[in-house]
Amino acid sequence: MKNTFYQSFWRTHFYAALFITPLLISLTLSGIGFLFYTNVENQLYDKYFFGESGKTEVQSIDEAVKLAEESYAGYKTNKIIELEEPYNTRLTMKNADGKEKYVFLDDHNQIIGGQDAGYTFANIMRNAHSSLFIGGTFVNYLVELAACWAIFLLFSGIYMTFKAKLLKKTKQTNKRQKSRKFHALIGTIITIPMLVIIFTGLPWSAFMGKYIYQASQDHPSFGTPLLQQQPPTSDVSEIPWATRQETPPTSDSGHAAHHGMANMGFVANPNQLSVEKLQHEIDAMNISKPYAIIYPTSEDGVYTVAKSSNTGVTGLDVSPYDETTMYFDQYSGKYIDKVGYEDYGILAKWFTWGIPLHEGHLFGWPNKLINLLVCLAFLVVIVWGFRTWLLRKKQGILSAPPKISQKVSIPFIIFMIILGILMPLFGLSLIAVVLVELIINLVSKNKLAKKEVN
Repeated sequence: MKNTFYQSFWRTHFYAALFITPLLISLTLSGIGFLFYTNVENQLYDKYFFGESGKTEVQSIDEAVKLAEESYAGYKTNKIIELEEPYNTRLTMKNADGKEKYVFLDDHNQIIGGQDAGYTFANIMRNAHSSLFIGGTFVNYLVELAACWAIFLLFSGIYMTFKAKLLKKTKQTNKRQKSRKFHALIGTIITIPMLVIIFTGLPWSAFMGKYIYQASQDHPSFGTPLLQQQPPTSDVSEIPWATRQETPPTSDSGHAAHHGMANMGFVANPNQLSVEKLQHEIDAMNISKPYAIIYPTSEDGVYTVAKSSNTGVTGLDVSPYDETTMYFDQYSGKYIDKVGYEDYGILAKWFTWGIPLHEGHLFGWPNKLINLLVCLAFLVVIVWGFRTWLLRKKQGILSAPPKISQKVSIPFIIFMIILGILMPLFGLSLIAVVLVELIINLVSKNKLAKKEVN
């Protein structure tokens, strides 16, 4: 029974790695791609980001929005992204089918051009990283499950490395032993940074992300402060993660003309304050660029002005300390309320730092370099783990670690239960694995019994 714990880890580690390796490689490569999206997009979309229309006439931002909506029939503007110099202003537009388009304006608010949001480099990398281009709940759960099992691989790898004393200096001539030692060494070095990268990516996960955010909302002192007002209904990626689903204040709807809500995500209301006048209010409050202006989503909704550290928009992110979400009355432009970093609970603060750390822009190029090295090292660990298996694999058979003849050790069961509680999707997958194992054992026993009878 002494080696049962080690054997349990080894066998589970082997099968987990075998099945999720393709997903882990896909997530790592797409993560590297997204890591450098700002550098790539600054080159690919140089004309949109920094170019000029060639027109000298200056028009207001509201005239530019109207012209953009006429130029791109069926699309309505729901966000205006005001970026720092030398970036141009970006409009985010959406049609009735939910498709997005980005339209860029020069310093005269003249249209430079537009692009389909779904085909930008950043969004392609993001879709590959989070949903493998396929999307849907099942795929999102599958990606999250791969991340959960990666955590198990890291923990089990560390245990086996020190239990088997793989890092101890020995005179080894066997290729497999050398490969195994190298696999263990690199895995040990990257375990902590890799765990940080995985855990800071959890806010986007389909299953755990939902409960993390819900816990943040249910416990304001620990998570996100709550404002008791009309909730926004649009999908606003430029609002900081900590306040993205938060309840904002409402405008004084006494001025509202009952025209109903447009199906594009904002209110087509003639009494609504112009964005140009709203920007005067913003300037009067000394709110510096970059920031996003999000249109009201109902007649008593508000203009939302957000500065975020985790936007995923080139040229928009700010320091976590500067992250803030402000609300303005959509009719008078009067400032109503705001939520800033200082108002967040510890959980919201952790992810406000963690998300830009995960994306690689928390502390400039050193952040990108560290993330890149960790991702490349992780790929090396995967390749060398596969190589180690091939060196021990016998032709024609899987050569999996030997099946445990005794019962699985209690410490191993306790460890897996703890991980299953911390990562519910991982726990559900464990139940499925146990059920499959039981069915295979029953089938094997039935076949053996039939052979003995015959």
